[in-house]
Amino acid sequence: MKILGIETSCDDTGIAVYDSQQGLLMNETYHQKKINNIYGGIIPELASRKHIQKIILILSKIFQKYNFAKEIDLIAYTAGPGLVGSLLVGATFACTLGLSLNIPILPVNHMEAHLLSPMLNYKSIKFPFIGLLVSGKHTEIIAAYKFGEYEILGKCLDDAVGEAFDKTAKLLGLQYPGGPELSNLARQGIKKTFFFPRPMIHHSSLNFSFSGLKTFVAKTIKRSNQSIQEKANIARAFEDAVIDVLLIKTKKALKMKKWNRLIIAGGVSANTCLRKKSQDMMRKYFNGKVFYADLEYCTDNGAMIAQIGYMRSKEANNSQLEILVKPKWSINDLSL
Repeated sequence: MKILGIETSCDDTGIAVYDSQQGLLMNETYHQKKINNIYGGIIPELASRKHIQKIILILSKIFQKYNFAKEIDLIAYTAGPGLVGSLLVGATFACTLGLSLNIPILPVNHMEAHLLSPMLNYKSIKFPFIGLLVSGKHTEIIAAYKFGEYEILGKCLDDAVGEAFDKTAKLLGLQYPGGPELSNLARQGIKKTFFFPRPMIHHSSLNFSFSGLKTFVAKTIKRSNQSIQEKANIARAFEDAVIDVLLIKTKKALKMKKWNRLIIAGGVSANTCLRKKSQDMMRKYFNGKVFYADLEYCTDNGAMIAQIGYMRSKEANNSQLEILVKPKWSINDLSL
């Protein structure tokens, strides 16, 4: 069985082909980094226009290798959450393609796809586990009881962690997207030159808040001498604070559930420091293991959509061709 996965939830246009026997066969992604850098962030209208321009070009690469009418058994697309304009491009494209070629269509949840993206590399991951979803728009701790049954234990009350990275990077004069740039700068930073607060680590809930930390950093930058080393020291202190908060909350969730498996997914899961510290935490406190996807599958991509399409095809009715999008689709409730 071959599944075509289409991802257009935000600003990355991704199309992939996943085979139930061989795994991932093709994965093509167009990133809108250049235009985002010009405007200092994502402009929803421009993002959807770029999807329209690029989706055909990406699909043409797939067409060169596969006969859609004969080889593709299912088309899975991101129905939410995400930017409504971007979602509509992918949903309309998927449904039109399915209708014209008589191929079943399946709308899937973007966050579930992120959560299970490490399974592209680790087929042996077993439920239950704690998931830490960290991206530009989401920061969530999730209890994954079994496939399709999830509970959000904690979420961000303001800026998501990826957004906090990008905004702080902008304050430091770095290009967009700022997360990777800030992490690279932080490697040059001297540890403990600055110490920033760890928001909500003593709060009884597992929720997060990063807006206050961002404000604290902004004030520190204004008082600094603006040298490269000073900026590197600030970047290091910020990254250390954010990762401490993420792992302190995650550690509480693991202890609460008495589980020893952790998945970290989403764009921020590519952070080298987060990966190392989470590995250390799992070995030291839980005699367990942490899983994360390869770097190319951390950010938005069609591969994770195609994989979830296959997993969901076993239990779903794939005959509907209605164009469905759900911009605020929570992983707590996967019904459409």
